Amino acid sequence: MTDELPALLTEARTRITEAETLEQLRALDAELLGKRSRLATAKARLGSLEPEARREAGRGLNEARQEVERELAERRQALEALARGTRLEAERLDLTEIVPRRRRGHLHLVTQARDRLEDVFIGMGFTVADGPEAETDWYNFGALNFPPGHPARNMYDTLYLEVGEPETVLLRTHTSPTQIRVMEAGEPPIYSVMPGRCYRQDTADASHLPNFHQIEGLVVDRGITFGDLAGTLDTFTSAYFGPGITTRLRPSYFPFTEPSAEFDITCTFCKGDGCASCGRTGWLELGGCGMVHPNVFASVGYDPEAWSGFAFGFGIDRMTAQRSGVADLRDLVTNDIRFLEQF
Repeated sequence: MTDELPALLTEARTRITEAETLEQLRALDAELLGKRSRLATAKARLGSLEPEARREAGRGLNEARQEVERELAERRQALEALARGTRLEAERLDLTEIVPRRRRGHLHLVTQARDRLEDVFIGMGFTVADGPEAETDWYNFGALNFPPGHPARNMYDTLYLEVGEPETVLLRTHTSPTQIRVMEAGEPPIYSVMPGRCYRQDTADASHLPNFHQIEGLVVDRGITFGDLAGTLDTFTSAYFGPGITTRLRPSYFPFTEPSAEFDITCTFCKGDGCASCGRTGWLELGGCGMVHPNVFASVGYDPEAWSGFAFGFGIDRMTAQRSGVADLRDLVTNDIRFLEQF
């Protein structure tokens, strides 16, 4: 019996080494150490031996079994490590597969529009001014001929700040307060535009945003007429939108201008033929304008008998949408990269 053990061990080692998977090794484990294995059969024959021979044979069988178990354990450990490595390699995230596009970002569509507007007006001889977004009631309303309790204040849906006395500090509802600051800063002549961010309690929809951008224009000089205003708007429209786009003026009301008007431009979508965007009229409303009210001049210490001027203002977001063919203003602020990459 003990003479058979060396050959049995040699065969077991060879077969264990040749096992390539854990499934093969499990099957081999049952074959070499199970109840029907050669070692188990040899152990069953121990009872037929003499006591001394039985002890010698039993010791040899135990050593052989331990050797087979050690060989199986080592091979099992090696195969488990190999399987683990294969699984980890299969599950590994190869981040090098996503190669970033090597290109620079660009300015937002509204910022691009603001820069283009500034360039157009600078080319027409205007300067660019800026003012604070948090304003006092005086600059936002009082100096612009909005007396306390005036119903025109209600249309601005003002956002007041908890600073100072109640309803004395607010987020500016238009860029017109910068006109007052520009006039306070020096004497005429003044040819200036004031772009900036404004705030109102509007619910965002296709044509309104609670946080939007305006650009204001102010001209103060001797002998300025309403005809100068109309000519300036027409020149600007042609320069910004291109040939074929003109303006028209419609009577309106603003506390800080008299007379006042709304100005429209030829529909940029249908070129005046009439479409859904312009309500089949061929025109798109762009903004408001008018001659500076004498009370506004008085609030900054200008003599309305010596000076005259005009002001105009319009929304940059809406103009951007019209020029770029964007149907919903909310697309400008949702930060959808698929939209932003188009411009």
